Amino acid sequence: MCMVALLAGCTAATDIEKQVDELYGRMSQEERIAQLRSMYMDELFNDAGQLDTAKCRELIPNGIGHFSQYASQKPRGAEELRDRVAAVQEWLMKNTPNGIPALFHEEVLSGINTLGATIYPQQIGQACSFNPELAELKTRQTSTAMRKMGGVLSLSPMVDVCRNPSFNRLEESYGEDGYLSAVMGVAFVKGLQQGDLRKGVGACSKHYLGYGGGGDADEKELMEEILFPHEAMIRQAGSNALMPGYHAVHGTNCVANSEILQDILRDYLGFDGMVVSDYTAIDQIPDLQSPVEKAAAAINGGCDVDFPHGANYQYLQEAIDSGLVTPEVLERAVKNVLRYKFRAGLFDKNPNLYAKGEIQLDTPEERQTAYDIATQSIVLLENKGVLPLSTSLFGLLSEARKEPFNILLTGPNANSMWAMCGDYSYPAMSYFWKMMEDVAEMDQPHVVTLLEGMKHKLPKGLSLKYERGCDWTEEIETIFNKGGDERAWDYDILHRKVDSGEKADKAEALRLAGEADFIIAAVGENVMLCGENRDRQGLRLPGKQEQYVNELLATGKPVVLVVFGGRAQVISGIAERCAAVIQAWYPGEEGGNAVADILFGNVSPSAKLSVSYPDTELNTPVCYNNPSPVAVHPSLSAPSPILATPNVKWPFGYGLSYTTFEYQNLKVAESANTSDASVSLSFEVKNTGKMAADEIAQVYLSPTSDNQNIRPIQLQGFARVSLQPGESKTVTMKLYTEQFGYYSHEAQRQWNIAPGVFVVKVGASSADIRLQERVTLLGEPVVKPLREHYFSEMRVE
Repeated sequence: MCMVALLAGCTAATDIEKQVDELYGRMSQEERIAQLRSMYMDELFNDAGQLDTAKCRELIPNGIGHFSQYASQKPRGAEELRDRVAAVQEWLMKNTPNGIPALFHEEVLSGINTLGATIYPQQIGQACSFNPELAELKTRQTSTAMRKMGGVLSLSPMVDVCRNPSFNRLEESYGEDGYLSAVMGVAFVKGLQQGDLRKGVGACSKHYLGYGGGGDADEKELMEEILFPHEAMIRQAGSNALMPGYHAVHGTNCVANSEILQDILRDYLGFDGMVVSDYTAIDQIPDLQSPVEKAAAAINGGCDVDFPHGANYQYLQEAIDSGLVTPEVLERAVKNVLRYKFRAGLFDKNPNLYAKGEIQLDTPEERQTAYDIATQSIVLLENKGVLPLSTSLFGLLSEARKEPFNILLTGPNANSMWAMCGDYSYPAMSYFWKMMEDVAEMDQPHVVTLLEGMKHKLPKGLSLKYERGCDWTEEIETIFNKGGDERAWDYDILHRKVDSGEKADKAEALRLAGEADFIIAAVGENVMLCGENRDRQGLRLPGKQEQYVNELLATGKPVVLVVFGGRAQVISGIAERCAAVIQAWYPGEEGGNAVADILFGNVSPSAKLSVSYPDTELNTPVCYNNPSPVAVHPSLSAPSPILATPNVKWPFGYGLSYTTFEYQNLKVAESANTSDASVSLSFEVKNTGKMAADEIAQVYLSPTSDNQNIRPIQLQGFARVSLQPGESKTVTMKLYTEQFGYYSHEAQRQWNIAPGVFVVKVGASSADIRLQERVTLLGEPVVKPLREHYFSEMRVE
């Protein structure tokens, strides 16, 4: 009899443990090891697209634990993918000894990595929205569609706290701040999992611990800040899968590192989920020659599953027979996988393995969410009065002029989908990994370019001309980077540059620039200049783009610089001479419409930087919470402190609007006890300009003496406040006393709340503090193993 029928419907944790034990006891050793391996679904299908049962009997007679990136191997529609998943799951449940279904996983960083699925803005841009509600909506939409297609597990989100501006994968992260990354990561998990792994798609916290920077930090920083997003996702949102990074911590590769996978993750945080390797990470364990040794090192260190195809874990039986791996270690790993499958409902009487009927991707609601996130992700860095480009704002000049104002749109990212799609989107993954070149084939769903968006949104009284004028690069700038997924350690994959399909006629562009009233220069990176395994020399604009912008500036016409890409790029020297500067990141499929609406004033920019924006080449960590202060502990009667971070042009939390805001009436409880749960505060924000807009009000905490064990300044809360002209709203905040605390490792790892005097700061950025008041914590020090509250609670009314 099939085990699915015998193991139906368990819900309670104790029942799950009992069922896991019973199932494990029934399994052969071959079945157990198969649960720790993965493969690609296409290996089981013939050229006609039919499941090849002979291949199934040959390759997976004892089942298989996982299927790797099942939705992105080839361009296939959602229903075809669903049908393939259905065929595989049916075969597994009817033809393997215990009928155990597999976990099909895919990347979902900016939507499902598959043909036709919505392409949302890249993570680094979404972080600038400071909007966890939209982040949760995005992943809820993603998981609803993916579960219909048979997907049960994702390999997202990436929550590395990235403080090196040059890191080539910074775009996948939420930026440099642990608090913001944790808030957005928790929102990602809540939306994706939908509060029930039987209904939603499982999240996977990566790249644990410190892959994007901080893995070599001191223990206090590592545990307080770098661990923070992973810890909050696990303990606040129920994330049940985790992926270690490719790097080493304290000399041991993370995939085989028992200090971080056992001591910290399981013993300290209490994680009881499944640990999966990054693709080929086990292969990269140094100083071990055989796959048997590598498999033993990884599973003994705490890694349960070998992705993408179990190249090393296929030798686990040999490792057990030779005494390198104990039966108890194998049991731990297999039970972690089985437990996850029970939690995901794969053994339910009527398991939610896929949906029948039509599956619609990229619905109007999903496109609207992509647009909303994009408009809230685009940061206005400079504006000398030229934006918005709206005739209603040109006043008498526009009324007296009979001819329309002429706008020239130019630059390599003006008419390209590669300005919109970040790494791990379907087009980017197809271009890079599959070496697909046909843009039309990858443009599903349709990606709105900036030229298309501006044409669609162009106001009356303005005319638009376009000439590319400049390519991204003239030579191949992508640097071979032997790190990350070793599948990309290939000359042909890396040694190429994107073909725009357009001629870049600089002479014609400069002629049109001379006739224009305004110039929009769309510059920056593309899929081959930033991303996993892709790097280039420096952070200045690639190729001859900077030279081209200088030539545009030489015309004397106002130049609006729109920078696309996955990182902050060094634009000092030209930014100061531009009439306006916009950082658009990779804004997704609706990015062209979103940028156009901001340029033309249909939407006021509201995003704030999630990173410190460098003014010079930097390949070292930089973070606002470790500044060089002019006045660290100013008197409250003195002007607001200026916290200057060296080599930073625009600080964390910074972003301009088309209106102005006034902060006033900060009220904070003067004191609280260290044993109290929280401190209450409130303040008002008023729109003092002429345009409806959102302001992101930020609350920071600072010490008043050097012997307090907290950062000089640290984000502890934020609120997005929507205001009509002249309107004022009150922001009320519950700031938990645990947020005043710090980590230490004495007799044990612990969280400490110490008495002392602190400064609560309310500002428009980390360097623009508008209001501040002192609050005193009284009483005896409080020690806890772990925090119970990670985030403040904000209310706007």
